[in-house]
Amino acid sequence: METMRLNLGDWKQAVKELMEANQRLTLENEQLRKILKKKAPRGSSSENRNPEKLPAQSESGQDEVVGEGYDNLARLYHEGFHICNVNFGHLRTEGDCLFCLSFLNK
Repeated sequence: METMRLNLGDWKQAVKELMEANQRLTLENEQLRKILKKKAPRGSSSENRNPEKLPAQSESGQDEVVGEGYDNLARLYHEGFHICNVNFGHLRTEGDCLFCLSFLNK
């Protein structure tokens, strides 16, 4: 009986963790759907992915590409996602992240 009680406790904990993960992923999916609705081009069901339209490079190399990458990361952060290596891509649920902020300040 004691073994069964311990197993039941373990199962309850596992179910609790799964429910929390499910809730977190549901919120993240809702946020991503909102972002996709804002970004979706009118009259087109997919993005225009023309490889010939890459950002122009300046004389010093890839300055403009780096700037665009930084802008994209900053936009993602301000839309509520982590950009740090600790939680990259996860929805920020507890306000600002010091790791992300330090990355943006580099």
